[in-house]
Amino acid sequence: MLRCVTVAALATTLALAITLPAAAQAPRKFPATALRGELVITQPPELRLNGQPGRLAPGARIRGADGMMQLSGALVGKKFAVHYTVDPGGQLLDVWILTQAEFAKRPWPTSAAEAAKWRFNPDAQVWSQP
Repeated sequence: MLRCVTVAALATTLALAITLPAAAQAPRKFPATALRGELVITQPPELRLNGQPGRLAPGARIRGADGMMQLSGALVGKKFAVHYTVDPGGQLLDVWILTQAEFAKRPWPTSAAEAAKWRFNPDAQVWSQP
């Protein structure tokens, strides 16, 4: 009986070990409203985005390059290349800290005016300028 449980646990662990790295490799999908910028958390919820002062919205979500949620207090003083969305009040709502591969995808709009003029392919996650 104990041998059956051990074999089942081993099989489950092996199955997870095989599938989890593949899931971690999946590219992240950003919404068409996401803009690119440079973020520095100064004193949460205060921040500097592209050198300008700003705030995190209540309930803001910051995802690290690994896709895991990050606490703003742990990021104080560090500079990150990010994609972000803002709420209707102009506060940062969703933030994704970019990997090198994500940062390499160019062009990516840095303002709402650019995003309004450009075209976004959500499947390929690329922008094109007219």
